[in-house]
Amino acid sequence: MDVLNNYGEALMAHLDKAVTVKEPSELYTPIKYILTLGGKRLRPVLTLMTADFFGNDYMKAMNAALAVELFHNFSLIHDDIMDDAPLRRGKETVHEKWDVNTGILSGDAMLILAYQLFEDYEPNLFRELAKLFSKTAIEVCEGQQYDVDFETRDDVTLPEYLKMIEYKTAVLVGAAMKMGAIVAEASQSCKDHIYDFGKNLGIAFQLQDDYLDAFGDPRTFGKQVGGDIIANKKTFLYLTALERSNKNQKKSLEHLFGISPLDPSDKIDTVKKIFEATGSANATLEEIEHYTVKANNVLEKVALSEDKKDQLRSFGDWLMKRTV
Repeated sequence: MDVLNNYGEALMAHLDKAVTVKEPSELYTPIKYILTLGGKRLRPVLTLMTADFFGNDYMKAMNAALAVELFHNFSLIHDDIMDDAPLRRGKETVHEKWDVNTGILSGDAMLILAYQLFEDYEPNLFRELAKLFSKTAIEVCEGQQYDVDFETRDDVTLPEYLKMIEYKTAVLVGAAMKMGAIVAEASQSCKDHIYDFGKNLGIAFQLQDDYLDAFGDPRTFGKQVGGDIIANKKTFLYLTALERSNKNQKKSLEHLFGISPLDPSDKIDTVKKIFEATGSANATLEEIEHYTVKANNVLEKVALSEDKKDQLRSFGDWLMKRTV
């Protein structure tokens, strides 16, 4: 998306300098590796864009943006270990390329490096940024734990699932935008509303990610298609299909989400057919649109020009229709 390009280029120039490979190289090389795999880098770019939109030099928000990117990638390393995922952005995951112990330790180092990036801000900004960052970090951990718990529960509800993705994914999007507003010294009302805008977009983003995990193109998605099905994850797709399924479909779904075949291709195909037949696939797309509209409604309360609001709406629309 064009509006993000300038911020993305500035971010990349500074990201390369933010983490250098030094001794022990076995700690820092995996960090450099995951940071150079690419990805959308939406969260840190949103930090820069928000600071800019609220009238500040977006370069002042660079350290906050880098902290967001480091934290996000730290969580991905650990998430991939917990999911035993072989691919991240189409490349080997850190624990596959090195080993699990390296992934854990390099991830831990990334979290500490993220906190260090706030140290250059004056005390009041440092305090507000660090407080938001800590709140967000613990919520992400809580969301991850909910996600793990759901794998062995047979009574997960849709509201529980939506709470899980709010914590695991959406709060970081909201925090990324709020950090830009904090650095720009926007009003408290604007900081709170831009957080809610980002959080709702984050929920839409994760629902879209869940949809693409099942129905995305492996050539563009960058992860193993069907990974959530293989891992027996109770996603919005699964839970909605379970609610809407007939007796035979429900029996089949529950059976398939209780096994882990060596060759999962038949399992993936069967589950996807049930997702489509029950209307779960279309319901997920409708839910993505619902949270995008909800984000746009919150945006009306933010003290920004209509031009800037239009750009943020366009970003939300693009996010909703992405294929990667």
